Amino acid sequence: MRLREKIPILTGATSWLNGRVTNSELNGLPTLIHFWSISCNSCKDALPNVNQLRKETKGKLNILAVHMPRSNEDKDFNEVKNIAKQYGITQPIYIDDDLYLSKKMKVKYVPAYYLFDANGLLRHVQSGKGSIRLLEKRIERVLQ
Repeated sequence: MRLREKIPILTGATSWLNGRVTNSELNGLPTLIHFWSISCNSCKDALPNVNQLRKETKGKLNILAVHMPRSNEDKDFNEVKNIAKQYGITQPIYIDDDLYLSKKMKVKYVPAYYLFDANGLLRHVQSGKGSIRLLEKRIERVLQ
């Protein structure tokens, strides 16, 4: 995806955990879409940071997790559910076993973060092990 592109329609999930979300339910708030995988250690290392962001921005920022499998083993729904519980992921999780949303958003690596403003326009993309601090600064900007 390119900056200023519109948030895609949230269809194509093979299933959902922690509730289902539609675009209309995003309520005109900025939205962070966070891609992760159960086989990704960097993703697991980043999950506490995402949980902290969720707590700090509650009511001001939508956070949606997308589980993007990197192998067939990653498609074990019960394992995704177990890891989500273990790491305290309480936001909705779009299960993308068919890579529908991942391909639509052109995600190549996990963890990946796509930050959309209140108008649903992409404002920041970040992937890999990089510092969460840059993401926090971008979130602060879209919340202003």
